[in-house]
Amino acid sequence: MTRIWNLLFKSKRLAAFSSPASKFRVNELRSYCDQSHLRPGPLVKYRSLVDQGKLQHDPYQESVASELENLLARLEQYEKDMEEYHVNLANWEKQREDERRRLLMEEVERQQKDEDWLKRLNNKLTERWESRRRPTNMEPGVGKWVSYLKREKKLDSLVGGRPTAPPAPKGIYIYGNVGSGKTMLMDMFYSATEGIVKYRRRYHFHEAMLRINEHMHKIWKNQTEEKPLQSTIAGWIRSLPFDTKAKEWLAAEERYKQEIQMKNILPAVADKFFLDGEENEKGASILCFDEIQTVDVFAIVALSGILSRLLSSGTIIVATSNRAPKDLNEAGMQKEIFQNLVSKLEEHCEKVLVGSEIDYRRFIAQKSENKVQYFSPIETEAINEFEKKWHDVTGRLGGRIISHTISVMFGRTLEVPESCGGVSRFTFDYLCGRPLGAADYIAVAENFHTVFISDIPVMSMRIRDKARRFITLIDELYNHHCCLCCLASTSIDELFQGTEEGTLFDLESFQFETETEGGKLRRNVLAEGRVGSGGAPSGITSILSGQEEMFAFHRAVSRLIEMQTPLYLDGVSNFHPYFQRQHEKLQQL
Repeated sequence: MTRIWNLLFKSKRLAAFSSPASKFRVNELRSYCDQSHLRPGPLVKYRSLVDQGKLQHDPYQESVASELENLLARLEQYEKDMEEYHVNLANWEKQREDERRRLLMEEVERQQKDEDWLKRLNNKLTERWESRRRPTNMEPGVGKWVSYLKREKKLDSLVGGRPTAPPAPKGIYIYGNVGSGKTMLMDMFYSATEGIVKYRRRYHFHEAMLRINEHMHKIWKNQTEEKPLQSTIAGWIRSLPFDTKAKEWLAAEERYKQEIQMKNILPAVADKFFLDGEENEKGASILCFDEIQTVDVFAIVALSGILSRLLSSGTIIVATSNRAPKDLNEAGMQKEIFQNLVSKLEEHCEKVLVGSEIDYRRFIAQKSENKVQYFSPIETEAINEFEKKWHDVTGRLGGRIISHTISVMFGRTLEVPESCGGVSRFTFDYLCGRPLGAADYIAVAENFHTVFISDIPVMSMRIRDKARRFITLIDELYNHHCCLCCLASTSIDELFQGTEEGTLFDLESFQFETETEGGKLRRNVLAEGRVGSGGAPSGITSILSGQEEMFAFHRAVSRLIEMQTPLYLDGVSNFHPYFQRQHEKLQQL
């Protein structure tokens, strides 16, 4: 590994990348990575694509790639440091829990020796008298709170404080205009971390908010479900040589500890944020967060709590956004909490601007011979070409078309009317004309590497809800690197221009509607773990300003254009989860 970075830095120090020596160094590094089954770093990958003519050189992009390369070079040692930290943390947690139980048992023994303990426990008159003597501002349960704090303080003195995570390399916050290459550069970095960092996750904003909601719901559900008293007594308590009253007291102390933890639910969610259902080990070292936004109060509060926890526990964050951190909250919501979030991001991340005004997705599309994946208008010729494409693709997979049911978050399912292997087909109204949201679109994107969508209309004020869903759908298909084939009423550039009915959104009414709808959806998800009647899970239906909505439109158009290019389509077989799962199965054989 050391040889790789030496080669890299020698390459970087050469004055001109176009020189023969520099090209030799990059080619040597690429060859070494291939032989070692390692992925080239983002700077090498970027320069290679420029060299091949697939990307146009941009000094802003190269600067970001260089920053990401420098971060990558520090990860190998940091990963070793974090492995040692997690071993120490696990030992500390075990020791602390053992000591806590020992203290509880000592308290029980003292109380059992007190001949008046049972009498005081059951004497309601004494309880009433004591309650009258308490100060009027004393909250119920304050005795338990004081007892809990004393116990925690004693544990600190016996076991010591929580181990400190090793100093983490600063992450990178990449911001800039639509199409400037932010997501591309972040994905190059994320791909290069494979085999270097054990715990790593990449989330788009939509999926991150859904995961947060899902974890919050599970934690609340587990804590608030009413259970018989006996079932709430942990096995270690039931086996103790104490009478029933003593065991009930211990169980009550255990429940109180859980209630305290429940009040700090966001750190608990953060601790589970990187874990798959089958994993037992904790934490992750890298979080790549695409399109970070603070579109409503929930997003601000959730991101502040969770990112603060992750950053303080040693997680490195690489994020992209259209805005600098301080400009994320133009609506001025929850200013104090938002400022805490900004402070954390600026403390732990280098801010890097991709300052180009060029939409490189459009530029690449203009330079390349695109494979036809987008057919318009909806007339005989386009319809025939779309149908031919469908039959060609499914024919290569055997041609057996079936309906299929896929799992969605929160225990729901979605019926897929037509599918063949990793290919599916829908109408626009089926996906965007019904109360579906990001969770459904993530499920589609994860299960199918190629998605056909027919009968896409021009977006207008009359179908603004469908337009919102369509933008979210495009985000998720792009985020999962799906191949998208469209049959639409008009060209990509004219899709969001509105119709004779007027522009796409009346922004004043849009903001009011989404604020009302968002509050209802959030309550539905947190209370019931399901999607409400509006269709988009909590945190996804946003209070968007006109500027934010323009970003969303431009992003959707830009991504649709890029999804037609050979550079994007050639990557489907490498990056889509469907093919990654197949690759993992082959490795296990």
